[in-house]
Amino acid sequence: MSICPKNKSSKGHRDQRRANWKMSVPNMGKCPKCGAPVMPHRVCKACGTYNRKQIIEVKD
Repeated sequence: MSICPKNKSSKGHRDQRRANWKMSVPNMGKCPKCGAPVMPHRVCKACGTYNRKQIIEVKD
């Protein structure tokens, strides 16, 4: 069960509280081998390396 509000919240106060729910841009880094943009802690889709090691074979 949740608590009951003592007073009514206005629509403006409710909407101000909800205004902060927005998406943020994901952090992107550069692949050290090929320089393609890649998300941190993930295998590069362009060359297939992770932590300067070849993990997967990428077809050209």
